[in-house]
Amino acid sequence: MTTTRKPSRTGKAKAQPHRGSRQLSDNARLKEFEKLGPFEIKDFVQKVASKSALESSLSYLNAGRGNPNWVATEPREAFFLLGQFAVTESKRVLDLPPGVGGMPSASGIAGRLEAWLAKHEDMPGALFLQAMVPWAVKKFSFDPDKFVHELVDSIIGDHYPVPDRMLVHNEQIVHEYLEWAMCGNPRPKGTFKIYAVEGGTAAMCYIFKSLKSNRLLNPGDTIALGVPIFTPYLEMAHLEDYDLHYVEIHAKQEERFQYPDEEIKKLLDPKIKAFFIVNPGNPFAVALSPDTIKKIGEVLKKRPDLILLTDDVYGTFVPGFRSLMGEFPENTIGVYSYSKYFGCTGWRLGAIAVHEDNIFDKMIAAHPEPIKKLLDKRYGGLSLEPRKLAFIDRIVADSRDIALNHTAGLSLPQQVMMTLFSLSELMDEKKAYQKACIGICKKRVEATIEGLDIEVGPNQYFDYYYGLIDFEFFARKYLGEDVVKWIKANVHPLDIVFRLAEDHGIVLLNGGGFAAPDWSVRISFANLENHVYDDIGRAVRAIARGYRQAYEAATGKSAPPAPTKAPLTKR
Repeated sequence: MTTTRKPSRTGKAKAQPHRGSRQLSDNARLKEFEKLGPFEIKDFVQKVASKSALESSLSYLNAGRGNPNWVATEPREAFFLLGQFAVTESKRVLDLPPGVGGMPSASGIAGRLEAWLAKHEDMPGALFLQAMVPWAVKKFSFDPDKFVHELVDSIIGDHYPVPDRMLVHNEQIVHEYLEWAMCGNPRPKGTFKIYAVEGGTAAMCYIFKSLKSNRLLNPGDTIALGVPIFTPYLEMAHLEDYDLHYVEIHAKQEERFQYPDEEIKKLLDPKIKAFFIVNPGNPFAVALSPDTIKKIGEVLKKRPDLILLTDDVYGTFVPGFRSLMGEFPENTIGVYSYSKYFGCTGWRLGAIAVHEDNIFDKMIAAHPEPIKKLLDKRYGGLSLEPRKLAFIDRIVADSRDIALNHTAGLSLPQQVMMTLFSLSELMDEKKAYQKACIGICKKRVEATIEGLDIEVGPNQYFDYYYGLIDFEFFARKYLGEDVVKWIKANVHPLDIVFRLAEDHGIVLLNGGGFAAPDWSVRISFANLENHVYDDIGRAVRAIARGYRQAYEAATGKSAPPAPTKAPLTKR
C-alpha cells in the first residue's frame, strides 16, 4: 500500500510507503520516550525526519519550534544606525590612535544626534530615529538630552545597568507598550514596576525562585496550572528545587478552549496557592474570553489571596487582547517576551511586571516573625530596612543570588533594542505591523486546514500562532469510532510524530507533553514558508489513511467512508 502527497507548489512530492508493520513492533520503543518532554522528543524526531528527507528526496519541514521566520526591520535598522552615531560620540570625547574612545557625554547630545541624522538621512533607520526621538520626548515628557544619552550610552554598553531593575526611560516606554499589548481596556489604575530580563524563560526561572525564597510558595504546596500549557511549567513544579504539587485546570476544546465552570471552581480550594496560565494558550493558541476572565474574578472575590501568574507572549497576535494583569493587577505577576512578535528570540528580551499595589508585598509583610527574620537575613545586605524591599526588587536580587545584586540587570544594548521595538509599535497608530504578522500566520493556518480537508469555525480569540490537531477528535470524524478504538488499542500516541518524521520528513511536537490530549500534535504556523502548510495537512491525513488501512488489514472489516470536509470545531 502507498500513500501519496499532493504535489507541492515547489515540486512533486514523492510517494512514500506506509510502514504498517512498524506500529505494533515499535510500541515498546515509543513507550520509552514517555518520560521525556516534547522538546526532548523533538530532538529524536528531527534526526528521523532529516534522515528520511535526505534518503527519500523530501523537503525537511520542521514545524515543531515557535521561532518565527520574520523579523521587524525598522527598529533594527534604527538600532544599528544609532550604534554608528554612538561610536562617533565616543570618539568625540576621546580618540586615541589604537582605537580607544571615551564615554559619551549627555550635554547637547540630542542636538548632535539631530544634526548627524540630517547628514545621514539616506541611511536605513534614519527616518525612524528622526521621528522617534521627538515623538517619545513629547509622549513621555522626556528631557531630550537625558533620553538620547540613555540610548547612546547604553548601546555602547560602557556601564552596568543603573537602575539595575530597568533603565528609567526604557521602563516608562515598556510600561506604555505593555499597557497596549497586554492590558486592553479599561487600563488598570496605578503603575506596574517592570524588570527587564533575558526573555520569557529567564522570567519563569526568576519568578519560581523568588516565590520560593520569599515563602510565598513552599515545598509541598499545591498550585493550579491551566492546561494544556507550555511544558516547562509542568516540569519545573516537579523539580526538587520547588517540589510543588499541581492541579490541572483544563481548557476544553468543546468549550472552544475556555475553562468551563467545573474547572474554574477547582480554584476555590484554599490549598491551591497560585494559578499559572499561558494566555493565549500554548499549544492551543486561544486567549481567555471576557466571560472566562469574569469567572476568575468571581473566584478572586472569595480567594483574594490567590496568586496569578500569566505568561502572555502571544497576546499581540489577538487584537484587543486582555490579560489577567490588566483585569486583576493586584494579584498578578505578568510575563512578556518580545521574541515572537518582533522575531527576536536570539535577542533574549523579556519583562516581569508587578503592580505597585499588590498582594505579594502584603503577604510577605504578613509572614510570622520567624520567617521575617529569615528574610531579613537574606536581604539584609541590600537595605537598612529589608522588610520594606518590594517583591519586584527581591526578584531582581534573587536573580543574581543576592550577593551579585549590584551587577544585576539586563544588558544595556538589549534594553535599547527593547526601547526601539516598543516605540516602533507605539508609533504605529494604524497597527500595520500587527496586521502583517497576524496575516502571515493566518494564511498558513488556512493552508493547513485546506490540506487536512476540514472545516474550522472562526474564533475571535484564536491567535493563529500554533495549532493543536487533536488526532483522536479528527479520526473519530474522519475514520469512525471502530477505527479509533482499534488505533488506541494497538498504536502508541507517539507513533504519529515519528511516522510524520519517517514517512514525510515532517517534525511536529506531541501534544501529550503539554498536558493536551495524548493523541494530538502541535504545529507552529510561525516558522515555515506559506506553501508547505497544505503539505503538512495532507501528511496528517495520510497518517490517518494508513491507520485505516492497518485496521482493515488486521480486522478484515471495512471502515466507513470518510465524510467530505469533515467538520472540526475545536477552535
